[in-house]
Amino acid sequence: MSVMGFDTVLVANRGEIAVRVIRTLKAMGIRSVAVYSDADAGARHVAEADVAVRIGPAPARASYLNIAAVVDAAIRTGAQAVHPGYGFLSENADFAAALSAAGVTFIGPPVAALQTMGDKIAAKSTVSAFGVPVVPGVARPGLTDAELIAAADEVGYPVLVKPSAGGGGKGMRLVERAADLPAALAGARRESAAAFGDDTLFLERFVLRPRHIEVQVLADAYGGVIHLGERECSLQRRHQKVIEEAPSPLLDTATRARIGAAGCDTARSVDYTGAGTVEFIVSADRPEEFFFMEMNTRLQVEHPVTEMVTGWDLVEWQIRIAAGEKLTATQSDIALHGHAIEARIYAEDPGTASCPPAATCSHSSNRKALEYESIRGCRPV
Repeated sequence: MSVMGFDTVLVANRGEIAVRVIRTLKAMGIRSVAVYSDADAGARHVAEADVAVRIGPAPARASYLNIAAVVDAAIRTGAQAVHPGYGFLSENADFAAALSAAGVTFIGPPVAALQTMGDKIAAKSTVSAFGVPVVPGVARPGLTDAELIAAADEVGYPVLVKPSAGGGGKGMRLVERAADLPAALAGARRESAAAFGDDTLFLERFVLRPRHIEVQVLADAYGGVIHLGERECSLQRRHQKVIEEAPSPLLDTATRARIGAAGCDTARSVDYTGAGTVEFIVSADRPEEFFFMEMNTRLQVEHPVTEMVTGWDLVEWQIRIAAGEKLTATQSDIALHGHAIEARIYAEDPGTASCPPAATCSHSSNRKALEYESIRGCRPV
């Protein structure tokens, strides 16, 4: 057994994030197990792991989303813990519960935290009771269209119609006039039901000139909670992030401290452990005013920008906390140095929803950046 309490960890993912986690496991002296579908038998994460296990055919539902197959792979390889990466099963409470039942540690928050934060209505109610500011609106389970229409008049237009389940902008509608609301509700319910199997909706006041600011938190099992500053992810298309940077150029020192404290309070409200991201909406006109949107109960795609300005390896600390270690720092120990930006390169026509075939990146002006392993589908020549 390693000094960390784990000698074998299975990585329940593929691609860049699987490679990222495997490399940290190697640096920590922990044996890594990769899982793969038939389509990924020759993938890089398979080659870099110490052990690799086939978990099913190419479709994700038959492999990377197959809870029974992933749990079985963990048991057969003697893994004491599973790192879910991001996407796939990373925020699935049933997966975390299945691992616990099998005696395997889920490298992530408790099942109850996953369940609460996975329901946006429950999340808003929980953090609000803990003193964290939330966007004015109406958020109760089972709201009918008639109740949402009546509430919109009280909230004031423009309003955002949002699904209680899921994320990524699916099912979200911006409504500027009362006459447009019934059709928006119908469309949002259809999309939410198709994407998440749940058509529950709620309403929020639309914040004019919004900025998306998220706070990275770490929490151990002994009550220790710290934040590692914020990331700004305001530049988006179709509710998907394009540029992420740390720290945010919008916030002053006092607001940075307040929003960071609110992020920590959010984690405390659900007895959170591990790494998590608390997302806030901030008005560019009133940056001192911020509102809770949601908590992502996993590692974020954009976590490297926080690592680069703080020097903290978030994957390493996910593993350490899951193994029962205490945080070694208090908030006063955290300092931000420099500025980091992550750009997501999309192989698509920005004017349409179609994605043309990806091409090879033929030139990079900074080859050293490629070593960070967060650039996908691009190789130096």
